Amino acid sequence: MKELNFRQAIGEAINEEMARDPRVFVLGEDVGKMGGLMGEMGEAFAKYGPERVRDTPLSEAAIMGAAVGAAITGMRPIAQLRFVDFLGICWDEIMNQATKMRYMFGGKISVPVVITALSGAGRRSAAQHSQSLEGMMSAIPGLKIVLPSTSADAKGLLKSAVRDGNPVMYFEHKMLMWTGPKSPVPEGEHLVPIGKAEVKREGKDVTVFTAGFMVHKALKVADKLQQERGISIEVIDPRTIKPLDKETILNSVKKTGRLVCFNEECATGGLAQQVAAIVADEAFDYLDAPIKRVTGPDTPIPYGQYLEDIWIPSEEKLIKAIDEVLA
Repeated sequence: MKELNFRQAIGEAINEEMARDPRVFVLGEDVGKMGGLMGEMGEAFAKYGPERVRDTPLSEAAIMGAAVGAAITGMRPIAQLRFVDFLGICWDEIMNQATKMRYMFGGKISVPVVITALSGAGRRSAAQHSQSLEGMMSAIPGLKIVLPSTSADAKGLLKSAVRDGNPVMYFEHKMLMWTGPKSPVPEGEHLVPIGKAEVKREGKDVTVFTAGFMVHKALKVADKLQQERGISIEVIDPRTIKPLDKETILNSVKKTGRLVCFNEECATGGLAQQVAAIVADEAFDYLDAPIKRVTGPDTPIPYGQYLEDIWIPSEEKLIKAIDEVLA
């Protein structure tokens, strides 16, 4: 094991995949001489030059159009779109082109493109640079979605995404990219399978389903409640939003009998709502209490420090929901 922060793990994955496969290249805003918005590109530009690390104009539609075209002709692009909030600018390229081509051509075309985008609040970046849209994006058929919470998962999922034959959306939470602590990453070849959740902490009283940066808040709550009140919390991190590992979630709920979904999205249409519906549909008889959801409200994310802190799902709100399902 070695210790890497989140962006170092991403840079290592990119550099290893570019060295392994000459078809892999990166295109996007500030990926070249700048080295990525947060330096996550590592030494890629110095090693591979502007042909394989391509700075682009500030146009998400152009980036995605070029990436899809390159992918269907045999390349394996990593398209860096930077902020998830601007996926709407290249909505057609994602929703109607990249994700539909394999189906519409009877499997004769594959579109092995990785789309990276920063998501999440907490950086005082206001309503247009702070959203989490994994639930909304999961409604698009043909798109795989990953949302890592640790450095090891960040590296392993990105490497798996590059090698996949389908479009993969790779979300990077801003708080992990900017301030995420170093954590262990296995030496050598490290792949995390797409579509496999992980039990980050085992427990027997309540299942907490969470993802991305919220995983770390959930683990803190689990430690606190175990030490102070003897409550045993099981924390499930899907790692992959789509395809979702329902088996791991359902098995946990069958064991604990209680579920709290803790996710940084608006309440309506988000991942928490989807998981609550799946459990209600497929594991209702195992529930000993109603399912609780802890999410953001159905409003734009505010800029002001105190307002944003109120908007973001907090540890205190999670504890309140846990108490309610235990009552």
